[in-house]
Amino acid sequence: MDNQENAPLNSATGWPRRSVLKAGAVAVGVGLLGRFADARAQGLSASDYQAMDAWAMSQAIRSGELSAEDLLAATLARYNEVNPRVNAVNMLHEAYARALMAQRRAAGTQNQGALAGVPLLIKDLNTSLQGTITSNGSRMFKDAPPAARTSTLIARYEQAGAVPFGKTTCPEFGLTTTTESLAWGQTHNPWNLAMSAGGSSGGAAAAVAAGIVPVAHATDGGGSIRIPASYCGLVGLKPTRYRTPSGPLHFEGWFGASAANVVSRTVRDTALFLDIGQGHEAGSAYWCPPLVRPYVQELQQDPGKLRVAVVRQSMTGAPLEPAIAATLEQTLKQLLTLGHEIDELTLNVDPRQLFGAHGTVIGTGLRTLIHDREQVLGRAVTAQDLEKITLVNLERAKGTSGEDLYRARQSFESIGATMEQHFERYDVILSPVTGSLTPKLGLLSLDQPWESYAHNAMGSAGFTALANVSGQPAISLPLGQSDNGLPVGMMFTARLGGDDVLLRLASQLEKAHPWAARRAFL
Repeated sequence: MDNQENAPLNSATGWPRRSVLKAGAVAVGVGLLGRFADARAQGLSASDYQAMDAWAMSQAIRSGELSAEDLLAATLARYNEVNPRVNAVNMLHEAYARALMAQRRAAGTQNQGALAGVPLLIKDLNTSLQGTITSNGSRMFKDAPPAARTSTLIARYEQAGAVPFGKTTCPEFGLTTTTESLAWGQTHNPWNLAMSAGGSSGGAAAAVAAGIVPVAHATDGGGSIRIPASYCGLVGLKPTRYRTPSGPLHFEGWFGASAANVVSRTVRDTALFLDIGQGHEAGSAYWCPPLVRPYVQELQQDPGKLRVAVVRQSMTGAPLEPAIAATLEQTLKQLLTLGHEIDELTLNVDPRQLFGAHGTVIGTGLRTLIHDREQVLGRAVTAQDLEKITLVNLERAKGTSGEDLYRARQSFESIGATMEQHFERYDVILSPVTGSLTPKLGLLSLDQPWESYAHNAMGSAGFTALANVSGQPAISLPLGQSDNGLPVGMMFTARLGGDDVLLRLASQLEKAHPWAARRAFL
C-alpha cells in the first residue's frame, strides 16, 4: 500500500560519522562481487540479487558495478513477487526512495557510504520516516499525520547511504510475539505460510527470509528481534541497552527495555548496521559508549576459550519442545568442539518480579500512547479502535500508581545487577530463544479472549524478556531445524556492553555452521 510521501529531509552526503569502511575492508572478503560485473548491462537477476547481503550490495555500488537504481528495481521485483503471499511490507514508499536517490545523484554522492544504495525496510512501530505515517500496527493510528522528522537511527542509516523504501508489518503496538493485526492482516512465515513469522518484528523477519531485502530494521522490547529471527532462520541481535538511539522525540523505550537494531542473514550485516547505528544522540541522557574497534573488525578476532553457561529452564516454566531441546544439545556439542567450556546454570531471578515489572512498564507506556492519541482525536478510545488483548492491557494499566512504576524501574536495576553477577563467572549464557516451535497463525493474535492468549503465549517469551529488563545484549542464531523444516534459533547473552563478545562468537559459529545459503523457497 502507498502512503503519503514528501521529498527526503536530508541529503545523503556519504558516511560522515566514523570510519566503518576502513574497518569493513578487512572484515570479510568480497567474493560475491565478481559475478555482478556485467549486471549494469544485463540487469540484476533475481538469483544474483538474493545471493547478496547488504555488505556485498554496498561494495558493488561503491565499485560502480551496480547502481542504487539497479538494486531498487530488483528489490521491487522481489517485493511484487512474494509480498502478496507473505504480507511483510504494509507500506511502500517508492517515491521517497527515488527522490532520495535522485538527490544523491545530483550531489555526486550516490556511491558513498558504508550502506551505499542498500534498500532498507523500516518497522512500522514507534519509528518515523519524514513525510510518511507510522501506524504502530493499529487501526487507531492508520490516519495519523505524516512524520515531520525521521528517527535518529534511520537518519544514520540514510547518512551511510541506505535507501528506505517501505515499512514492515507488526502487531498492534508490538504487544505480542506474532505479527497479526486487524489493521494489516496476517504476516506469513516464508518457510511455511501457515505459520507465524514471529513478532513483533515479524514483518521485518519475513521480508528478509523471503528475499525482499537482505537486512531490515527491527526493534525488541521483550524478544521482538530474537523471536522472529529464530522462527525465520535469521541473525537477530538485541544490543545492549542504550547502544542504539531511540530519539529524537523519546530517548528510551519502556525504560530502556526496548532496543532497535536489525534482522539479517549474515553476521557481518548485523555488525555493520550496529557500527552505523550506535552512539549517543544529542539530548539523550543515556548512551552506551562505543568500542575502540568497530564491530566489523571484531568478526575477524578469535573469541578465545569462552566460559558458557547453559540455561534450560524458561522463566515461565514452559517445557522445551523436543526439536528445541535437540538443537540445544547440538549447539552444546558444537561449542565443545570449538574449545569452549560448558557449565549448567539456574538463574536466580524471580519470574514474578521480572514479568511484573516488565508488564507494569509496558502497560503504562501503552496507556500514555493511547491517551495522547485520544487528545488528538478529541474522543475516548472505543472497542472499534483497539484489539481485544490491547484493551485488556489498557484496562489493567489504569490501576498502576506512580509508586508501582517507580518500583518497576527499581526492579529493572536490581535484575540487571543480578544478571551482571553471573557474568563475573561466565562470558556468555546459552539458552533457547523460545520454548515452543513456530506457532500456527492465529494462536498468539491479539484478537482473542485473554484466557486463550495467556495460555498460548507461555512458550514464546519465557527466555527473551529477561535481557530486555536487565539490559544485557542477546543474539539469536539459526542453529537448527525442526523435523518439518522450520528454523530453530539459539540465544546467547553477554554482559552489559558485551555485544563484541556475541558477534565474535556468532562469526565463529557462522563459519562452523554456515546458514546464509539455507533459504525459504517461495
